[in-house]
Amino acid sequence: MNTEKVTARRLTAAEVSELGLQDAIFVSAQMDGLPLDCYAPAFLTEPGKNFEGGSFAARTVFGEEIHVLPDNPEEDGIWIADKAGEEIEVLQSAGVLLNLALFVPGGKKESLEALYDAAREAFGAGIVQRWSEETVAVPDVKVDLYEEPARGRKNTNGQNRDRRALDIYPTRVRFLEPSDGWKFVVEPHKEVVDETPTI
Repeated sequence: MNTEKVTARRLTAAEVSELGLQDAIFVSAQMDGLPLDCYAPAFLTEPGKNFEGGSFAARTVFGEEIHVLPDNPEEDGIWIADKAGEEIEVLQSAGVLLNLALFVPGGKKESLEALYDAAREAFGAGIVQRWSEETVAVPDVKVDLYEEPARGRKNTNGQNRDRRALDIYPTRVRFLEPSDGWKFVVEPHKEVVDETPTI
C-alpha cells in the first residue's frame, strides 16, 4: 500500500455538521467491506448541516461510500488536516485502474498475448494484470448512435435528435452513458453521401 503520514485532528459531530461539500476530510479506508488500517481522502456526500442525527455519509476519492458516527469511540471517525493534530496514515492513489475492452481483428490468441506482453513491457511486469478476461466474437460492423429526449413527443420525426457519435462499434455502446434526460438510439450505420452538385 502506498501511504503517507498526514497531521490531522478528529472532528466532533458538531464540527462535521459545519462542513460543506468542498471540505477535504479523511475517513476509514475500507474497500468493498475490507477495512484497512489507515485513512482515505474523502468529501461529504451532502453538506453537514443536512444530516439530522444518525451517521454522516462520505465518499472517498476511490469511490467508496462510508457512513460514520463521528462521536462513536469504536469507529475511526472523521478527520481534517490540522498542523496542531496528530499523525495518521493516509492511503494515496498509486495509479489508475483501466477497464479495457479491446477489439482485436481476427481475434487470434497470439494477438491478445502480444498486446498483453507489450503492456507489461511498457508499464512493468508486476503492474499490468488481467483480472478477468472475456473473449467475445464481435462483428466488424459500425452503427450510428444518437441521443434523443427520454420522454420525447411522438411523431416528431426525429427532429430532437442530437448526433452523439458516428461510426461507432456496437460493443462500445454498452460502455457509454447517455446525458441526463436523454436515451440512446442505435441504428445501422449509413454512409453520409454528399450530393452537392459539382462543376
